[in-house]
This record gives sequence, structure tokens and C-alpha cells, in this order.
Amino acid sequence: MAKKDTGKWVARAGATGGGRTYRGQAPINWYLSLVLITILGVASVVYSRYERQHPSSSAASSSAPAIGTHWLAAFDFDVCGKVQPNPPTNPNLATAGIHTRGDGLIHISPTKASDAGANATLGRFVQLYPRMQLSSTSLRYPGGRLYRNGDTCPKGTPDAGKRGKVDVKVWSTPTSSQATFVSGDPAALRLKNGQLITMAFLPKGASVPKPSAQSITALLQGMSKNVAGSSSSGTPSTPAPTSTPSTPSGHTGG
Repeated sequence: MAKKDTGKWVARAGATGGGRTYRGQAPINWYLSLVLITILGVASVVYSRYERQHPSSSAASSSAPAIGTHWLAAFDFDVCGKVQPNPPTNPNLATAGIHTRGDGLIHISPTKASDAGANATLGRFVQLYPRMQLSSTSLRYPGGRLYRNGDTCPKGTPDAGKRGKVDVKVWSTPTSSQATFVSGDPAALRLKNGQLITMAFLPKGASVPKPSAQSITALLQGMSKNVAGSSSSGTPSTPAPTSTPSTPSGHTGG
């Protein structure tokens, strides 16, 4: 009887000892699983943020304007009440899918995903032109002075001595009389065919004019040529407006 009890005690002690030994060991697999889950979670967040900030994927380029498109928009700079000359042809014309050719027009002609779809923005146009800058708080005409919100307009300008701020105004078509101011970051503005865009640094409340009549005329002519070219190739297109609106100079524009 004593021998049997001793055997039970030994068995119980062995089982207990084994359990204590197991609990004393670090649960390596459990920790590895936690590390793996953490890494995957962080990677997912980082990738999602990258996709939002760099929409140059196939999803971004699948929407208009597609690669091979040729859209046009007219633009101007108004600095302290003085409309600036058309910037010269983009020095990077060969590689810039969104550029100007010294004609007062933005040519939206993407050849790669980084200039197509959701990436075809006013900010992309500015980025591709050397020494041109635009944000909600700053503006630089290519090669000119950088103006920041609150800066005073210099002598020799119509608004000399007045403090200015950045405003970007957009008309949806060449003949539109209605316009909207861009809220938030103007660099995020999606470019569209036939737009009129004025980037301005003006005193608060000053009228922001349309792009010049010459630029609007060039826009209408360019759109008409695009339509003619598309029609001859059998590609459906939207007819361009045929009338040329008059555009006052200075602050008196619409």
C-alpha cells in the first residue's frame, strides 16, 4: 500500500514539475505572432498613407485625362494688380507632361501616370516649371519674387503699400461668367479641359481678373483644333465654344 502511494506521489510530482517547467519557458511563438501582427499593421498604414499622397498608381491614371490626351486651359498671374507676361515655354518641355509653350495655356498632355488622371493638377504644372511656386500661403511668378500672405506690395505696382494674399480663381469654361475661388491648397486643383485659371497675389477683397483675351482666344483656337483632329480620327469629343468673351484688364475682371 505504501509502495502504491509512493508511486502516485512520484507521478503527481512529475506532472506538476513538468507543468512548472513549461510555464517557466517564454512563449516564443506567441511573441512572434504579436510582432508579425504589429509589423503588418504598421506596413498597411504606411502604404495607405503613401497611396493617398502619391496617387500615381493605375487607379489614379485610369481617370481622365488619360495618357495620350491633349487638354488645354488658359492661365495668368496677377501680382499686386499687375498681370504678368505669359511665362516662356517650359524649359523641361520634352519631359513635362503638363506644361506651357509660352502661349498663356496649360497643355495637359500626359505621357506617363505621374501626369495623368488624379495627378493632373495645378500643383503638378507648377512643380514641373522651374522657379514657379504656388501654395495657399505663397506665390512666385517664374523667376520673380516669392510673395507670402501678409507681404506688402512693392512700389511701382497698382497695389503698392497694401498687404496681399494668395488667391486662385477658376472659370470652368472659356465663356463662363461664373467663377469660384479655390479653397484649401490650390496645388490640389484638378485640371480640366477649357478651364480659365488666375493665380493672384492681391489685397483682400480685390477683384481677380480672368486670363487675358489673347490667352482665351488661343484656348478657343486650340480646343477647336483638338476637336477637328479628334473628329477626323473618329474619336468622340466635346465641341469647343466658338465665341470669345471680352476680358477687362487689371482688377476689373470677373
